[in-house]
Amino acid sequence: MSLSLADVEKVARLARLAMNEQEIQAAQTQLNSIFGLIAEMQAVDTTGIAPMSHAQDLAQRLRQDVVTETNQREAFQAIAPQVEQGLYLVPQVIE
Repeated sequence: MSLSLADVEKVARLARLAMNEQEIQAAQTQLNSIFGLIAEMQAVDTTGIAPMSHAQDLAQRLRQDVVTETNQREAFQAIAPQVEQGLYLVPQVIE
């Protein structure tokens, strides 16, 4: 797939980018090289290769899931303008 100058101009207009002729030509070259790389990658036969979430098989060390903060809910709700049944009441913004 390759983009024409008209395609790049249309994309720039839709993205609200002010580009002069020189910038449009540079963008066309860069976008066409990106599309060329994508075409090369899609041409590679990946049959039988399992999908990976990361390029390296790494395991992250995990820490214990322990509460470290004290419960300050009552203190926060005591200074709130309006509270009802443990919930903060706020003005309605959407009708």
